[in-house]
Amino acid sequence: MEKTELIGLSKEEIAQEIEKLGEKAFRAKQLWQWLYFHGVTDFEKMTTFSKDLRAKLAESYKITRPKIVTEQISKDKTHKWLFEFSDGQRIETVYIPEDDRGAVCISTQVGCAVGCKFCHTGSQKITRNLTAGEIVGQFMAARDAYGEWPSPTDETRYLSNIVVMGMGEPLHNMENVIKALKILTDGDGIAISKRRITLSTSGIAPNIVPMIQATGVKLAISLHAPNNEKRSQIMPINKRYPIEEILKACKAYQELDGSHYVTFEYLMLKDFNDSLDDARELMDIMRKNKINAKFNLIAFNPWPGCGFEASPKERIAAFSKELQKNHFSAPIRTPRGQDILAACGQLKSKKDEKTAPKGE
Repeated sequence: MEKTELIGLSKEEIAQEIEKLGEKAFRAKQLWQWLYFHGVTDFEKMTTFSKDLRAKLAESYKITRPKIVTEQISKDKTHKWLFEFSDGQRIETVYIPEDDRGAVCISTQVGCAVGCKFCHTGSQKITRNLTAGEIVGQFMAARDAYGEWPSPTDETRYLSNIVVMGMGEPLHNMENVIKALKILTDGDGIAISKRRITLSTSGIAPNIVPMIQATGVKLAISLHAPNNEKRSQIMPINKRYPIEEILKACKAYQELDGSHYVTFEYLMLKDFNDSLDDARELMDIMRKNKINAKFNLIAFNPWPGCGFEASPKERIAAFSKELQKNHFSAPIRTPRGQDILAACGQLKSKKDEKTAPKGE
């Protein structure tokens, strides 16, 4: 008999499984905490349960993590894993540490259907969606690596933030992403604060508000161009959901809570979208649509076979200065993990593709 995987089950589903075993309802909360607060993978370590219950659980259920195929650490301490799931499909996950905290960048699909021209993942065709358990399992495996069990408080954890910005388009996998984020933010378990999770999307306009309403996490839009003509050249999805539709959804998102800003990711591509005229056009569309916007300027991270070049540092700085003097926040993101292809837009997991050399 195939055992049921517990990781990825919701609280309600855990309660249903406990009921099937004929156990009292309070055991469901205990099991949840063993799984998601303590990070236990061995039923024998669930010491609040009787030997009989531990045996019943072991007979019918399993607790697994994605298999680590390769593991690389960059010179700047960025940590990348190539994970494999039970069907042999693979994805990459990245941890970006800071001095006293850090963000885990998790994937939601094997490959991606959006096909952005500047993105390494986009050159790998979509294979399938990840399950809620496979999404949550990435963060749990990262916690295993850094020994962050039981769940620490916000003030003491190094794996403090989550960015749903790895492989795949999260708004193409709504059901599983919502379920996974509810598990990750549940206060009885992993307990990552919703304000510490950012979901990044290429702009699947009809799904933006429903996703944020269901999860309460922060929103980032991968914009990367100041007008539809340029954006459609590098992001084919723009032909279906042009900038105006995306900004309309962003406006609706902001109206749910007037304090919300929307972060717009903007990849700086040499001689394509990095002029001062581009910056001014970008500001104009935000003002026209009354969007409370913050910009995150990203230096392009090259990958084998890409057809773009990174904007010179001085041009990125001038672009940022133009935005900021007009009262738009526009920090320049420091590239991380470039030597192991772990930076923004560099993730890919095809089995026949060579990985970057292992970092020091």
